[in-house]
Amino acid sequence: MSRYTICPEASMSRLSAALLLLGAILLGGSSALAQSDSDVYHRIEELHGDAASFDRPLRQLVRAMRSGDAETIAGLAEYPLTVKANGETYDVENAEDFIDNFDDLVTPETRRAVGRQQYEDLFVNSDGVMMAGGAVWMGAVCDDTACEASHWAIIAINN
Repeated sequence: MSRYTICPEASMSRLSAALLLLGAILLGGSSALAQSDSDVYHRIEELHGDAASFDRPLRQLVRAMRSGDAETIAGLAEYPLTVKANGETYDVENAEDFIDNFDDLVTPETRRAVGRQQYEDLFVNSDGVMMAGGAVWMGAVCDDTACEASHWAIIAINN
């Protein structure tokens, strides 16, 4: 006779936990889910065109978020800019308004997250390029009605 009594409920919950942990490890370490800089670049090119012009504003934004440079960030935005912060949604009308309210509009957590953004971790869809888990979106904004020319700009901030 065994000295230990096996409780079926405990075994099942341990088994479930072990399977969940194994699944998380496999998914987290899966190279099938990883993307390279090249993958991201090609996805931007495919959905928005002119991926090469995205690099400069992205680098400016990352540096500005690291240093808290409100003026540079404001200059990268398209207005009116929708900002979600402090449980509220704000329509920021211009760069001056953004700069004046920067500390309320861009949380320290968002600044840190965007400041650590890696190119291969960007998410790209038809709406634009998401960084820091959705905290900031940049998009290719048309410069004319035919959209023959465009520029990259911050199109949303979601703290």
